Amino acid sequence: MKVPKLFTKCIFAFMVIFAFNTSCSKKNVTVSKNGNTDNRFKVIGYLPNRTDLLTAANQIDFAKITHLYIAFVNPDSLGNLTGTENLKDVAELSHSKNVKIMASIGGGGAPKYYPAFLIGEKKAKLINDLVNLAVDNNLDGIDVDLEGVLIDANYESFVIELATALRQKNKLITAAIATVYKSPFTDKALAQFDFVNIMSYDRTGPWRPDKPGPHAPYSMAEEDLQYWLETRKIPRAKLTLGVPFYGYGFGGNAPESMSYKNILRQYPDSVNQDQMHLNGGIVYYNGLPTIRRKTELAKQKVSGVMIWQLLQDSTGVKSLLGEIDGVVKGR
Repeated sequence: MKVPKLFTKCIFAFMVIFAFNTSCSKKNVTVSKNGNTDNRFKVIGYLPNRTDLLTAANQIDFAKITHLYIAFVNPDSLGNLTGTENLKDVAELSHSKNVKIMASIGGGGAPKYYPAFLIGEKKAKLINDLVNLAVDNNLDGIDVDLEGVLIDANYESFVIELATALRQKNKLITAAIATVYKSPFTDKALAQFDFVNIMSYDRTGPWRPDKPGPHAPYSMAEEDLQYWLETRKIPRAKLTLGVPFYGYGFGGNAPESMSYKNILRQYPDSVNQDQMHLNGGIVYYNGLPTIRRKTELAKQKVSGVMIWQLLQDSTGVKSLLGEIDGVVKGR
C-alpha cells in the first residue's frame, strides 16, 4: 500500500459550475455519490488478514481510525474467495466503534493467476462473490488494491462492473493507487471509486539494492499529491495520503524490512529519526516528526491518511497512530 459521453457530461458540469465553481474537463473526476457519505477526516488502517483476525482486531485503537481495511481477500486458483473467516465478527466490532470496514483484494503479492479473473465468466463470478461477501458479512464495501501488471486493459471494465454491482447494494468501492503505476489508470476507471488511497511509499526497497535510501520521504508525499490533485484533477475529497509503519534496510547485514515497532524495540531513541544504522547497514523509515508533517500535509491538501499497516505500530507516546490522531484532533 484509480481514474465516467461528452455532450451530456459537459452540460451537467456547466450547471454545477455555478454552485461549486468547477469546470468541464475530461480530466476532472466526479466524486461518486451513494448513501455512505462520511465527511470525517479519514484515518484508514490496513489490517493483515489471518486466522486470528478477531484477536488482531481487538488490539486496534478504534478511537483513532475511521476505516478498517482487511488485507487481503482473494480468490484461489479455482475462483473461491479465501480469508473470509471471522469477517462478520470483525465487522460487528468495527461498527460498534463507529468505524467502517472494507475487504481489500489484490495486494502487492496478489496471485499470479489473477489476470484470468478480470475477464469473462471468472470476472462475473468474482464480482458476484465480492458483492455477496460484503452483504453477507455486513462490510461497508470492497477495496481494490490491484497493482503493477494487474492494472491491465481489463482493469477499467472490471472496476466499472464491480462498482455498479456494489452500489446496487449501497456499498462503497475504493482503491489503492501508486504514482509509479500512474499511466495505466484511466480517468474513467478512477471515477468509479468513492475515494482512492495514494500508496506514497516503496519508492525503493529490497528489490532495488542499487538504489538505497528513504523509501517514503516527505518530498514523495508532496510530489504524489501534486500529481493526483493537479495533473489528474482528482478532487481532494476523493484522495487520502498513504504513510508507512515500516522501514527498509540497505547494506551490511541490515534486515530487508522492519516494522516501526521492531525498530524501536532495538533502538528506542530512533523515534524522532527517519533512519538508523544497524548491522553495518541503514534502515530507512518514518519517525514521529515525519508522520506528523505528512498528516498536516494531508489535512491541508486531501481528505485523509491511509496506513500500511496497523500492527506494525508501537504504543504509548511513541505510537505513529497516536501522532496522527493528535494532528487530526488538533493536539
